[in-house]
Amino acid sequence: MGKLKVAQKKEESVKEKAASEKAPAKVSAPGKRVLEGRIYIQATYNNTLMTATDSAGRVLAWMSAGSLGFSGPKKATPFAASKVAEAIAQKIERTGPATVEIYVRGVGSGRDSAIRSLAAKGLNITAIKDVTPIPHNGPKPAKTRRV
Repeated sequence: MGKLKVAQKKEESVKEKAASEKAPAKVSAPGKRVLEGRIYIQATYNNTLMTATDSAGRVLAWMSAGSLGFSGPKKATPFAASKVAEAIAQKIERTGPATVEIYVRGVGSGRDSAIRSLAAKGLNITAIKDVTPIPHNGPKPAKTRRV
């Protein structure tokens, strides 16, 4: 085995890297009000997740049925989805968007109740889009088994 070489970095280059690796400053300040945004609902057979973003796609708040304390098969119920919608509406009440587009993904049972709860909380819904991925014929099936 050869000798180990220890490379010493210059302090200036380390400082420059640290300054360049910082995330860009947020466009909207914490006190600023976002006028319009999007709410993404992912309703699976196991859980219901909701994410509220501004129109540029920056996350303002997120919630799931599991984070609210629902466990097991109760997470996928319409009741849990409505509670998630109420919690996300309460989270974005002060700074979040009042006018939203809703994007729904998945085939879970909480799809409709989540949208109804958001509408009941006073959000102005401009569009509801279903973005569930649909396979277009998919991969080639396996050959038939010969015995």
